[in-house]
Amino acid sequence: MKKFLLIPDSFKGTMSSTQICSIMEEAILRYYPDAEVVSIPVADGGEGSVDSFLTAMGGEKVNLTVTGPYFKPVDAFYGILPGNTAIVEMAASAGLPLVGDDKRPDQTTTYGVGELILDAVKRGCKKIIVGLGGSSTNDAGAGAAAAAGVVFKNAAGESFVPTGGTLSEIASIDTSKRDPLLHDVEIVTMCDIDNPLYGEHGAAYIFGPQKGADDQMVKRLDSELRAFSEVVIKDLKQDISQLPGAGAAGGMGGGMVAFFDAHLEMGIEVVLDTVKFNELLTDADMVFTGEGKLDSQSLRGKVVMGIAGRTKRKGVPLVAVVGDIGDPIEGAYDGGVSAIFSINRVAKEFKHVIARAPEDLARTMDNLMRFLHLLQF
Repeated sequence: MKKFLLIPDSFKGTMSSTQICSIMEEAILRYYPDAEVVSIPVADGGEGSVDSFLTAMGGEKVNLTVTGPYFKPVDAFYGILPGNTAIVEMAASAGLPLVGDDKRPDQTTTYGVGELILDAVKRGCKKIIVGLGGSSTNDAGAGAAAAAGVVFKNAAGESFVPTGGTLSEIASIDTSKRDPLLHDVEIVTMCDIDNPLYGEHGAAYIFGPQKGADDQMVKRLDSELRAFSEVVIKDLKQDISQLPGAGAAGGMGGGMVAFFDAHLEMGIEVVLDTVKFNELLTDADMVFTGEGKLDSQSLRGKVVMGIAGRTKRKGVPLVAVVGDIGDPIEGAYDGGVSAIFSINRVAKEFKHVIARAPEDLARTMDNLMRFLHLLQF
């Protein structure tokens, strides 16, 4: 009996990882009806991460009301996986969809993210995976820290909850009142970018515009992050300014390290470790992965190449089925990818054939499985 592992990334704006897994599985079982097919929808930390983890591993979805981006109640959620591990996606309480067209990253907060983390800890979770992605904030995670008990005071000695536009008002940071339940909890942050906290490649300049910041606000937000960094150095004895990934999610990457002692890790590595991918590989015959477009950017890591590194070490074939193929991608083969196939059957730019992507994926997988079956794989 053959064993296939399916672990594709989503085709952004086209097909979810779960949908891709379903299409792949149907094609495989058509030719190998007795095969064991293990589907692992990929979660990159952004919207949909909780559902992807729960689909892959099972568990419980917890719904609760927390503080939203503008300090008003919102309905949010997180997941509890087997083994007392919680998966929190910050987008559930601080995401761009929650602010709609009212984008003001100088005023939004991550306070609700801290509330989600605390709720999971109070339910007995000993490991928290926090996905950074799709945020509407630029508060460096100060809101989440405040929810966890960290005290921020201004020059007048008054405590307050900083936002992206008031970080420079922080005169002191006191972590002594941080909830003690967090002391024995491992917190891992999924972060797929390496941007520093501030500067031309930092949180404000790179990600501020998509959150509604104009040029003037971008400069202001960057200045706020610089001031924040200095207080963190003074009171917490940590310099997170140039930490790779500190600029993720409006500086929350840095804040998770400074306030929650979190580890910043590549999203795909967190996924692979959490689902025990190495163990699943032990008796696997083939792995299928994929993404919307495989190009030179893909070779820098992330989903396909993260998986390839592990399949290569185990000697298991890895086939990438993608929406489109860019140049140059030869390095993918050196990295462990066995073969790459595009579902683009009509030789047009993928953006022009997105509507037919599910059908094209099904046909491409059928062709692949037909060929493998012919070879008596």
